[in-house]
Amino acid sequence: MKLRDSLAQNNAICLQAEASSWQEAVKIGVDLLEAADVVEPRYYQAILDGVARFGPYFVIAPGLAMPHGRPEEGVKKNGFALVTLKTPLVFNHEDNDPVDILITLAAVDARTHQEDGIMQIVNLFEDEDNFDRLRACRTAQDVLDLIDSATAASV
Repeated sequence: MKLRDSLAQNNAICLQAEASSWQEAVKIGVDLLEAADVVEPRYYQAILDGVARFGPYFVIAPGLAMPHGRPEEGVKKNGFALVTLKTPLVFNHEDNDPVDILITLAAVDARTHQEDGIMQIVNLFEDEDNFDRLRACRTAQDVLDLIDSATAASV
């Protein structure tokens, strides 16, 4: 499961989205995956339930969230969705708020989640300038080009 291929094939990029709450922001990404038949509608509630239990566990870096649930909570196939927010939102994370980049991950098993999913995100943001580059993207093609150049740089 390649981040770039998944975003392109699933038409799962939404830039400069407007959301009034972190829940609404998460829903944008899940809706993209649902439209692409990657997840079932219940996946969104599973993510909210996870936050209720564990807090904002998917806020992984300043400004960056990676919403995801467990494979058995409605994942049909592996996939990513990427959402940038026009206005950053508070996710109640003590170190990494506010968040304006969300990469929603759906993985059919834990290995895919760990090795493929998280590693690709880490590689993309190894270069901290890519946060601002991503925020500057205005089209899906801009995002794909950024991922291409980041991937080429890390090889």
